[in-house]
Amino acid sequence: MRFRRRARVEPLPLTALVQQLSALLRGGRSASKLWDELWMVHGAKPVHGTREAGPEPAALTPGSLQVLAAARAASMMGTSVAEAIRTSASGDLLQRCPVDRRVWGELAACLDVAEASGCPLADVLTRFASQLEAEDDADDARQTALAGPKATVRLLSWLPLFGLALGLLLGVDPFSILLANGVGWAALAGGIVLTIAGRVWSSRLVRVAAGGR
Repeated sequence: MRFRRRARVEPLPLTALVQQLSALLRGGRSASKLWDELWMVHGAKPVHGTREAGPEPAALTPGSLQVLAAARAASMMGTSVAEAIRTSASGDLLQRCPVDRRVWGELAACLDVAEASGCPLADVLTRFASQLEAEDDADDARQTALAGPKATVRLLSWLPLFGLALGLLLGVDPFSILLANGVGWAALAGGIVLTIAGRVWSSRLVRVAAGGR
């Protein structure tokens, strides 16, 4: 029997889901059929063994699938889809995906606004998708800008070890000097503490800068 290693499935950005909702509405889909057709695209699972080998397509996270299923059920029963989305998005599956949870909450707000104001839902979702796309572009630009600082943090973390290795290659025994007396031990301990503190502080600065969303 042949076993194939499964490639890691990339999560589908909810921006694409909002764009699909808008496209379906502009294509003439009714609100009662909208969520059912979207579930047919994202909720249906391929039968094991029938799919050809190749990279797995992007898929919604389990939490987003749960919310989508709740929206579909509410649409079929004729109850509030926005309320079903909010209730399902507050569950445990989206606790680790704050971005998806926020997008689902904003999508529910778009549904409420369109219903209360009478504005075409397709127009509201189109503008919402444009906003999400702009946020994704800004996040990509931020990650690109932080690539250099992240590499610098890794390099500076390994630099002390490179220095010790270089000393050994040049014929100098740095370990005999560091471990010879109390002064060497103090220098070694101080270097380790400062290296760890520098790594933690630099990583924190990069993490804060990357946490714009």
